[in-house]
Amino acid sequence: MYPEHTPHVPAQRAVEVHQPTPYPPVMPAPAPVVPVQPSTVPAVASVVLPDGRVVTGYAIEPTRPEPVAAKPAVSRVAVNVALGGAGFLAVCGGLVLLTSFIAALTAFITQLIILAAVIFGGWIAVQILGARGHQAGGTTVNIRKAVFKRNHFHG
Repeated sequence: MYPEHTPHVPAQRAVEVHQPTPYPPVMPAPAPVVPVQPSTVPAVASVVLPDGRVVTGYAIEPTRPEPVAAKPAVSRVAVNVALGGAGFLAVCGGLVLLTSFIAALTAFITQLIILAAVIFGGWIAVQILGARGHQAGGTTVNIRKAVFKRNHFHG
């Protein structure tokens, strides 16, 4: 018989039970005892409630709010906004100068390029047009005292 035709029987396993190990609780460190001077020990007060019970304890003085510091004449926010505005104006002035410098530099470079094109173009024109006057095989005629009679040249 092949293994795929055998009926499925669950395997018997030994059951193991694990119990968690309890850790001892972590206790916070006891607060240090601060010795109190006898003059600062508050007086003990007793209060009789309407039902006749007596409650004894220390009198608690109400907390006094800390004195409020006098506000300055100008708020810090207003000072920060003013300083930010002054800084912004300084940056804008610098940007205007920077853009003016870039525009001037661009114009200067453009003029240099145009000047180079004109000089180079003139040089090319001289080379081309100057070569026509000095062609080989041409006839040179020097006219000093010439007489023209009836469309004829007598020299």
